[in-house]
Amino acid sequence: MNSVNRRDFLKGSIGVAATVAVLPQRPSFAANEKVIVGVMGLGGRGTYLATSFARRADTDVAYLCDADSRRFARAKKATEAVQTRKPKLVQDFRRILDDKDVDVLINATPDHWHALGAIMACQAGKDVYVEKPLAHNIFEGRKMVEAARKYKRVVQVGMQSRSAPYMANAVEYVRSGKLGEVHLVRVFNMMKHSAMNKGPEQPVPDGFDYDMWCGPAPKLPYNPSRRWLNFWEYSCGPIAGDAVHQLDLARYLTGDKPYPDTVCHAGGINALPDGRNTPDTQLAVYEYGKFTLQFEATLWTPYIKKIPQTIRNSDAFPDWPFSSTRIEVFGTEGFMYLGRHGGGWQAYDAGGKIVHSQFGRQGDKEHQDNFIDCIRTRKRPNADVEQGHYSVLLSHLANISYRVGNQKLTFDPRTESFVDAPEADRYLKRPYRQPWVVPDKV
Repeated sequence: MNSVNRRDFLKGSIGVAATVAVLPQRPSFAANEKVIVGVMGLGGRGTYLATSFARRADTDVAYLCDADSRRFARAKKATEAVQTRKPKLVQDFRRILDDKDVDVLINATPDHWHALGAIMACQAGKDVYVEKPLAHNIFEGRKMVEAARKYKRVVQVGMQSRSAPYMANAVEYVRSGKLGEVHLVRVFNMMKHSAMNKGPEQPVPDGFDYDMWCGPAPKLPYNPSRRWLNFWEYSCGPIAGDAVHQLDLARYLTGDKPYPDTVCHAGGINALPDGRNTPDTQLAVYEYGKFTLQFEATLWTPYIKKIPQTIRNSDAFPDWPFSSTRIEVFGTEGFMYLGRHGGGWQAYDAGGKIVHSQFGRQGDKEHQDNFIDCIRTRKRPNADVEQGHYSVLLSHLANISYRVGNQKLTFDPRTESFVDAPEADRYLKRPYRQPWVVPDKV
C-alpha cells in the first residue's frame, strides 16, 4: 500500500476486502515452481517455521515480519543460512499481503492476531499456515472457517501430530473397534511453569511498534514483565495454547466429533497468584451422549514432564504416568496410552497385557509436506481450519465455564452459543480495538 491507501485503510475496520480481494489469483504451479512464503511473527516458533520453510527445495521465504524489529536479526540469520534468497524485513504484515508474488502467509503471532491475520490473508488470495490455537475465541474461529471457504484458501493449523504416521495408525486401531466401544478419553497437559516476575511499566523500546503488536486487543501499558500467554487480553491461556494438541488428537482418535453437548470446569488460579488472569489449574468434563472426554491440566506439577527430546524421535516410550502430554483411551475391551511429540502408543487387552505397540516420530516435516501438497492440489489439509476450530473450541468452552463461576453449560451447535446462559455468551467474542476488527461478514 502507498501512504494514502494506508491512511484510508485506517479509517475503517479492516477494510481489506476492498483493497486486496481484487488481486489476481495465482495460476497453477508448475512442477518445479517454488511456493513463495511470508512469515508473520518471529518468536521462537515463527523463527523455527521460517527456517524450516526456507530449508525446503520447493519454497522460498520472501518476507520476515514482526512488529518488534529487534527480532529481525536472529530470524534473518537463520533463514539466510539455509536459502540463497535474502528476505525482506517488515514490521507491517500488510506489506506481505500487497505482494502478488507471495503465495503463503505463515502466521506465528500471539493468539490475538491469529484470526485477523489469517482472514486478511485469505481475502488477499494467500494460503495460510496458522499456528495453534486457531483463534482467540469461538466467533473468530468460525469467521476463519468462513474466510477460508469463501476465498477458496488452504488453511493449515499447526497441529502437526495429525500428520505423524504413528497417529494415523493409532486412529485406525481405535476406530476399527479393537478397544471395543470407547466411552471415555482422558487428556492431560500437566507440567510446571515459573511464576512471572512483577516489574514496572516502561517506555516502549525503539524499534517496537507496540500499537501494531496489540492490534485487535486492548493496548495495555507496556510492561516487559507481562507474559502475554497469561492474560485473556492476548491469549486463550498457556494451558489452552499447549493442550489443544492433545484435545485435537482425542477428537481425531474418536471420529472428529465437532461439538460436545455440555462442558463443566473446575479449578482456577491455585498455585501461581502472580497477576495472571488465566487459570493455572483446569479440569474439564465434556459430554457427548454416551462418550465423555475428561481434561486435566496444571502449571505447577514439576514431576510430570513433556516427552524428552531423546524419546521424541527414537524407538522408546515415555514413562506414561509422568508424561505431561499423554492421552488415555478407555474401551470396553481394551485401553490405550498415546503420546504427543512422537511418543508413540501402546494398546492393552482386557487383562492388562500389551497387545500392540508403535514407536513414534514427530510430524513437523510431514505436516509441512502436506500443506505444500495441498497448495498445489487444492485439497483440504490434514489439520484443516475447521478441525482447528472444533478442537480449540473445547478450550474456549472450558475457559468460559471457568469465567462464569465454573458453571455447567449446555452448548447449541446450530448457533455456536450457549443454552439459556447469556453471561456465558458474553465470552463468545471479544471487543475490538479500531481499526483491527474481525467483521461479522468476511
